[in-house]
Amino acid sequence: MDVDIGTWLRNLQLSHYEQAFRDNDIGADILPELTAEDLVGLGVTSIGHRRKLLAAIAALRSEGLARDIAAEPQPSALPSEEPARAVAERRQLTVVFIDLVGSTALSARLDPEDMSKLLRAYQNAVIGGFARFEGHVAKLMGDGVLAYFGWPRAHEDEAERAVRASLTAVEAVGRLASPTGEPLAARVGIATGVVVVGDRIGEGAAQEEAVVGETPNLAARLETLAGPNEVVIGEGTRKLLGALFEVEDLGLQPLKGLTMPARAFRVLGPGRAASRFEALHVRELAPIVGRGEELALLLERWRRAKAGEGQVVLLSGEPGIGKSRIVLALREALAQEPVAVLNHFCSPYHMDSALFPVIGQLERAAGFAREDGPEQKLSKLETFLNPYADSLDEDARALMAALLSLPVENRAAPDLTPERQKQRTFEVLLQQFEALCSQQPVLAIYEDVHWIDPSTMELLDLLIERVQGLRALTVITFRPEFSPPWTGHAHVTFFSLSRLVRGDVAMIVGRVVGGKALPKDVLAQITSKTDGIPLFVEELTRTVLESGLLRDLGDHLELIGVPAELIIPSTLQDSLMARLDRLALAKELAQIGACIGREFDHDLLAAVSPLQEPTFGEALVRLVGSDLVFRRGQPPNATYTFKHALIQDVAYATLLKSRRVELHARIAATLEAQFPAVVERQPELLARHLSEAGIHDRAIDWWLLAGRLARQRSANKEAIGHLTRALAMLEDAPPSEVREHQELEVQVALGPPLIATEGFGAPQVETAYARAEELARRQGHESYRARALRGLCHVYHVRGHLTHAGELSAELLELVERGDDLVRQADAHHALGFNLFHLGQHGQALTHLEAARSKIERAGDPADAFAAGVNIHVHGRAYASHVNWHLGFADRAVVAISEAIEVARRLDHPFSLVVALAYASMLHQFRREPAMVREHADAAYAVCAEYGFSYYLAWATIMDGWACAEEGDLDRGIVRLRDGLRDLRATGAGLRVPHYLALLAELYVKTQQMEEAGATLAEADAVAERHGESWANARLRLLEGELSLATCRPAADCFRRAVEIAAAQGAVSLMLRAAIRLARHLRAEGKSAEAYNTLASPYASISEGFDTPDILEGRALLDELRSECPSGNR
Repeated sequence: MDVDIGTWLRNLQLSHYEQAFRDNDIGADILPELTAEDLVGLGVTSIGHRRKLLAAIAALRSEGLARDIAAEPQPSALPSEEPARAVAERRQLTVVFIDLVGSTALSARLDPEDMSKLLRAYQNAVIGGFARFEGHVAKLMGDGVLAYFGWPRAHEDEAERAVRASLTAVEAVGRLASPTGEPLAARVGIATGVVVVGDRIGEGAAQEEAVVGETPNLAARLETLAGPNEVVIGEGTRKLLGALFEVEDLGLQPLKGLTMPARAFRVLGPGRAASRFEALHVRELAPIVGRGEELALLLERWRRAKAGEGQVVLLSGEPGIGKSRIVLALREALAQEPVAVLNHFCSPYHMDSALFPVIGQLERAAGFAREDGPEQKLSKLETFLNPYADSLDEDARALMAALLSLPVENRAAPDLTPERQKQRTFEVLLQQFEALCSQQPVLAIYEDVHWIDPSTMELLDLLIERVQGLRALTVITFRPEFSPPWTGHAHVTFFSLSRLVRGDVAMIVGRVVGGKALPKDVLAQITSKTDGIPLFVEELTRTVLESGLLRDLGDHLELIGVPAELIIPSTLQDSLMARLDRLALAKELAQIGACIGREFDHDLLAAVSPLQEPTFGEALVRLVGSDLVFRRGQPPNATYTFKHALIQDVAYATLLKSRRVELHARIAATLEAQFPAVVERQPELLARHLSEAGIHDRAIDWWLLAGRLARQRSANKEAIGHLTRALAMLEDAPPSEVREHQELEVQVALGPPLIATEGFGAPQVETAYARAEELARRQGHESYRARALRGLCHVYHVRGHLTHAGELSAELLELVERGDDLVRQADAHHALGFNLFHLGQHGQALTHLEAARSKIERAGDPADAFAAGVNIHVHGRAYASHVNWHLGFADRAVVAISEAIEVARRLDHPFSLVVALAYASMLHQFRREPAMVREHADAAYAVCAEYGFSYYLAWATIMDGWACAEEGDLDRGIVRLRDGLRDLRATGAGLRVPHYLALLAELYVKTQQMEEAGATLAEADAVAERHGESWANARLRLLEGELSLATCRPAADCFRRAVEIAAAQGAVSLMLRAAIRLARHLRAEGKSAEAYNTLASPYASISEGFDTPDILEGRALLDELRSECPSGNR
């Protein structure tokens, strides 16, 4: 292999690795053998660079293989050879006999050498015509050629192939001439019938494949009826051709060697039909059986939906039970009604591909073709969307184009972040659905929802909420292992399909066999082995019909031989395997398709398959005709779908493990080389095939890329799925530096989506970051270690383990200060500041938060400062608002939280936004402003519900409960607060729990539930002491005083202790609140002067926020106390 390393690297724009390659003696001979681990050893630590190099290395290997193949001698145009078969086969065969017209006269006139040369030219012309249509040249007999169509490789259209090949051969022979210039001519006879073929007779060059039966003799006799350049066929062949060719009926002809005259037809040319009929690639479905009640229920729900009472039907059932069949029956029942049908198909291989079923439905509805370019697709999309012009503006149309991965540069595309784009896309899809419902009733079908991706699940949740007031019926099918979350809605109906009874099974069997009676033993075996599952019944019955063990006797079918000879597969898998085994080359295509997925495209299948045209196309025709797959569209723009998921499963199961690995590797290589746009859009597709191929080092990198891409799109659940797949493979990988580095990258990437979905304190988050920290420390990778430590700071901080969190924060700050990453340094200051705040050290906390702010601003745009999946400027300003309020800076607190919300909204980053909104709700709870608490809690709740942010969903619930109680609904407030606290703790969180328990205890006091209040206060004290979370201690002592008053116990000392704790912490706002409460208590005891002195100093320390409830109350109380006490007594 002649490759210059330097040039090769420069072409890849990776020339900076050249010296490393040369230092390690990497030459052209070694280059194709390099592995991912070798590249890491060479210093290629970047995943992107590693992936680019590995792809280029794979291309070098392919080029070398291609040269090796090209150098091999190629076969000549001689009769095709098949390996000897040990057992003869009984099969239908089309036999062709072709003869050179006037060969006897030519041999008499020509020199033997010239005649020999002429015969070779004639034979090559005939062989070429037959080879084009994959006929098997069985025997060359001088001027005669015998060929078989249907053995050793059968096709569904053998009769047609035989005729087309014969016409081609006749035409090719007609272009030849004798040495004297006389044109040559041939004549052909074709017959079709059942023969026994496969035995070889003779030896050496005289060996030939024997065909036993009447058909070969008939073909030879029909050839004698043909004139020069004519093709004559028998009646059996004619029946198989339909109208593909125009023929002339020659009537019954007496033929030598046959006891009865045979009907013959002269082929005149191709038929007049405009195109070949495109079958639905399955036999016509028999009417549905045993589902009368279920279908009636669906139709009743449809009637409600048409009247504007939108309905949802959840249809559950085991594989093969008939979920898809009953949906089809519903569609058939509505065929005469004005209805828009929207079909969505979920896929087990796209469970982490966002909105996969929705995109597929839109592409089908818009009429996209495989060969369409972006502009053609955009044009078709515009046409498709025209009926919705009143509902969808230009931005909406651009979003639809973006969803379908179409360019929107020249259109009015909204400038949205991926997260906001997803949200707006949901809105547009729902708007389009609503607009369609306003035009006509809609039947929306979601099949196989047990394989649904999380994003489509979110969209379906929204759709089910809205559909109640629309003219739409939504039917959702799934397997029993899926638990639908929608069963509690009044407009949702759930039912499960049961297995069929014996009478229904017999009815299905009868319809499949065309009403003919089956032998009782055969029917009994079918009934017992199919277990009442409709798909099993249909498939097993067809297998029996195709087995050749039944003879059609008109009104019934007769078993040939004794019942023991009836080969009934013991399982459906065996049944389908038997059918697959009869597919010849098509079986291989079915297996490749099964490896690709439930649905596979013609172009990908063609690229992966080793078969070439026309063999590939012919094999596909056979596969489609096999009743195993559906075809949509015409090749090469066709898409194929397995009739049922079980069919795909069985086709896949027929492959040896080694063969599966080989096919997945070929699919992966093909995707990467020929479908880069697909891989860029769906890296998880390539990752899956690499995984199944056992190419784990590369698969891990692609799963990592898929996870990161999903995270960028706020598809957190999909991201977790991708990254978890990577981890699973890493667990099985042998120890190495490459493996550890890959795991480090995956663990760090896994943290943010886990935080978003499970909460900061979740065990999964700790596991990911703890492992990442261990790996980073071992590898000496300080940047990754800093990210891992920050993640662990989050974990232990939110769990309330403040001592440990503080230690880690200090370690983190020391680590990042050794580098120059200002954002990491800022976040380390945040970690310390956050922790110090909850330790009650508010002044020091603010110092760290302001240091962080300064570093963020020096680093550039605060909007770009991200860590652990959240914008740290937003998080820092949110925390600063709480710290400032406690320090007595109520107005600065509002400024800080407003800045956090503004930046988060500008980013349009859901998780950062919910952080800002949650902290805003709590800030206003500190300030005793329930209306503002509710406003921000509701906004946070909405974002959490949409994106699955469990921790902040619980937070928002707690704040909403407090607001409800403050606005007068104490009972609902208690329920909401308790629910939120329960859900918060379920995420592993312990931080702020003393504060939340204090809020709950206050409500118990207000509702005279003193025992519950006392127990809740005791729990709060215990948690605060265990965690060292002293920031809430002043609140707890205030609450203790209130509880003491309510239970007629001394309270003054509790209030004094609250004032002292707040003062020691610098918590001026809390100090004022405690002083107000103590002053009121002293005043009630007749100690107005002491009350005044108690309140005056804390009030004097306030410098802003004079319109807040606490300060207004303090000023009013001071005025009252001043009027009650002479100045000398104060």
